[in-house]
Amino acid sequence: MPHLTVEYSRNLAGFPEAQVLTELNQTITASPEIADEADLKSRCVVLDSYAVGTAPAQRAFVHAQLRLLAGRTPEAKQDFSERIAVVLRRLTPRPTGMLVQLSVEIVDMDRPSYIKERL
Repeated sequence: MPHLTVEYSRNLAGFPEAQVLTELNQTITASPEIADEADLKSRCVVLDSYAVGTAPAQRAFVHAQLRLLAGRTPEAKQDFSERIAVVLRRLTPRPTGMLVQLSVEIVDMDRPSYIKERL
């Protein structure tokens, strides 16, 4: 915990995965809500099969989901959302003529059923 997944559509050529992960890890672990920076697991997933709406238009998206153990305040969750959005707004490519949608979601994980071990 936490787990960060950044999904993006393949048509965002040049999406800087390594830089995005580095900067997101830095901003998330800088939160006072994160006790140990080594607890954050992050990944980027490029999507080859996707659809955005129904109109035949040039459209792309980036969606970040941060999964945290339940119990954070709404203010803490909003802070995480903003931290993530700031990085993605700055680093997401914006191809000419393409509508790019950005979304961030914070998801509570069930504490009693979550298992984490260091092997």
